[in-house]
Amino acid sequence: MNDFIALKGKLHKCCIDYVNNRLHNIQTAMASLSESANDETKSSVGDKHETGRTMAQLEQEKLSYQLMDVQKQQMILNSRSFELITHKIKTGSLVLTNNGNYYLSISAGKVCIDKQDYFAVSVESPIGMALVEAKNSFSFNGKEYRILKVG
Repeated sequence: MNDFIALKGKLHKCCIDYVNNRLHNIQTAMASLSESANDETKSSVGDKHETGRTMAQLEQEKLSYQLMDVQKQQMILNSRSFELITHKIKTGSLVLTNNGNYYLSISAGKVCIDKQDYFAVSVESPIGMALVEAKNSFSFNGKEYRILKVG
C-alpha cells in the first residue's frame, strides 16, 4: 500500500513539473511578445504597424487563455488530497486497468515511472469521465477495460 502512495506521489510531482514547465514557457512567450511589441512601436508606421499590433494582440489573448488554463491546473493540483488511497474513482485516484494505467489529475499525457507508463488525465476528459462512471469494467473507443486496482 505504501508503494501505491509513493507511486501516486511521483505521478503528482510529474504533473506539477508539467504545469510549472508550461507556466514558464507561457511567461517567456509573453515577455518576448511584449518586448517585440515595444520594438515594433518604435520602428513601424502605417498599415504594417497596425497589422503587427493586431497580430501581437491576438497572440497575447491566446497566451492569456493558456495562462488561465495553467492556473486552473495549478488549483486542481493544489486543492486535492492526492496522498490518500481512494476506493472510489475520482480526482487523485490511480486506476490500473488491463488496457493502461490512469492517474486522474490534470491532462498531462503519458508519464513513465520505473519503466511503466501511466496516463495523467483529467476527470473532465472522455477517458476520465468513463473511469469515474465505471464500476468494475467499462467500454471506451471500442475497447473493453477491466479495472484491476484503484487507489
